[in-house]
Amino acid sequence: MSDHQNSDHEEPKAINGLPFVSDIKAPPRQSVYSIKYFLVVVANNLAGCKMFEIVHVGKQKLIGEIIRLKNSKAFIQCYENTAGLRLGDPVIRTKQPLSVMLGPGILENIFDGVQRPLTAIHEASQSIFIPKGIHLVSLNKTKLYPWFPSESIKMGNTLSGGDIIGFMEENSLFKKHMIMIPPKISGKLVMLKPAGTFNIEEVLAELKTPHGITEIKAYHYWPVREPRPTVEKLEGDSLLYTGQRVLDALFPSIRGGTCSIPGAFGCGKTCVSQAVSKYSNCDVVTYVGCGERGNEMAEVLSEFPSLTTRIDGKNVNVMLRTILIANTSNMPVAAREASIYTGICISEYYRDMGYNVVMLADSTSRWAEALREISGRLSEMPADNGYPAYLGGRLASFYERAGKAVCVGNPKRKGSISIIGAVSPPGGDFSDPVTVSTMNITQVFWGLDKKLAQRKHFPSVNWNKSYSNYLDQLKQFFTNFDHHFLDNRRKIAEILHKEMELQEIVQLIGKDSLGETSKLVLDVAKIIREDFLQQNAFSDYDYNCPLEKTAGMMHIIVMYYESINNLLQDTSKNDQQLSLAVIKGNMRDLLNNISAMKFQDPAQSPTEFKNYFDKLKSRINEELKKLKSL
Repeated sequence: MSDHQNSDHEEPKAINGLPFVSDIKAPPRQSVYSIKYFLVVVANNLAGCKMFEIVHVGKQKLIGEIIRLKNSKAFIQCYENTAGLRLGDPVIRTKQPLSVMLGPGILENIFDGVQRPLTAIHEASQSIFIPKGIHLVSLNKTKLYPWFPSESIKMGNTLSGGDIIGFMEENSLFKKHMIMIPPKISGKLVMLKPAGTFNIEEVLAELKTPHGITEIKAYHYWPVREPRPTVEKLEGDSLLYTGQRVLDALFPSIRGGTCSIPGAFGCGKTCVSQAVSKYSNCDVVTYVGCGERGNEMAEVLSEFPSLTTRIDGKNVNVMLRTILIANTSNMPVAAREASIYTGICISEYYRDMGYNVVMLADSTSRWAEALREISGRLSEMPADNGYPAYLGGRLASFYERAGKAVCVGNPKRKGSISIIGAVSPPGGDFSDPVTVSTMNITQVFWGLDKKLAQRKHFPSVNWNKSYSNYLDQLKQFFTNFDHHFLDNRRKIAEILHKEMELQEIVQLIGKDSLGETSKLVLDVAKIIREDFLQQNAFSDYDYNCPLEKTAGMMHIIVMYYESINNLLQDTSKNDQQLSLAVIKGNMRDLLNNISAMKFQDPAQSPTEFKNYFDKLKSRINEELKKLKSL
């Protein structure tokens, strides 16, 4: 009986060594292991994944990025709200890093932080909110663009990454969107599409490579965290024109420079950023609204379509050269961190075509706060104010992607990226870790002052704290433009510095106790502050100031100061010193004309500005002759 029982419980043997179906175990499923504070998702059974790989989380396929690997577990930051995820939900690998789609159709568009087209999402969902898990192609694949192949390349030519095979007409302003061979691809040209009208899905060229035939379309993908290659970085030597007198005259930046705009709430950071995006002398503007209030992006969207700027003597719509990336404060925090990289990657794409690009990040403080929040969820060791220890390195890796460069590929061309980052230190405290790290990296510091903003002095750039390290590089540019420019700039800066020193004395003994030359310094400094540095962005005459107007105003103010100063010194030697009050009484009309220089229409030609300022110089000389005859 026992033998029979034993035979009943005997394990069945595999036939020919093959296991039974019941013995075969299914591979471990990649699934959600834990969820940390609705931001970081931990998934198991993800051995073999790479850092920064994109995955789709849950049944709604939320976009996520792997930011840490530990054994077979992956820590995933989700770019969408994780509410509703459950333990055991599937995680699907894409085996690709976070990449952006680069091709015609980027301009005039508005994306979120991971390059999802917000206009297309609104039309598809008929909702003012972004539905969870929605996946749309970033660029319109049905829109047709005129295509013009390059005449300089022939069949059989060997082409490599960066070579231009032709261009498409993206819009009425941007008529040459260069179609380039994507980096890391090279081969012999075997097909080139003739001129016509095509969408971006059309195969425009074919290359014969060691791996077979490679099709070249009007678009390609590029990882956002990987800088696009360049031949070499160059030193910038031309001015980044902003249209703001205080910036162009006192604290100029170069094309390819790095600038920071720190300031407390209400100081006008966004106004300065938007003024630069509207009137700067660049070809493309990338505006990244990173963690700022939604109504600011709404203001940009409502204003920009109606704004025009003069390019080559024609009024054109600002939106035609602008890319908007909106990641407002009510959007997921993780996507805020990605939006900066999305913006700089798109900027590098247009730089590689040989264009000058300005990227505005408003604001990098919100981006740093996103880093801090994600770092906290990962239980990393905090540094100053809770920010991660790698904050400075992340900021540096972002800002170092700016610069003027020789682009890869033929024909040879140069392009530049200028990065302007707004910083929002809490309470306007410039010792904030984000502000300090940014100041250590950037070369131009446009510090905004809360007290100036409260006095309604805009742009509220503090001329005593701000600085620019690009003056030596711009020396030749300003000398060629106007050989008096740098001297006048230095003298205006000296007058403002003297005024700051005299203010302490005035508070002690009063203005009447000062000498005549000291009173003159205070009077001229007031003219500089109120009639030169102050600028009304909402007026028809001062919304934008051409460099010719800026240079002319500086020259007139310095000429007036030096003429009166010399007159006061000459008369004091003869014991017949004229008082400043007498001089001002005799020159009242001239002073009114000097104060009214800012009312000149910015649309005037350089010749008209020259004639206007020449008349004003003659007027000053005539008034001086009358004073000397007294």
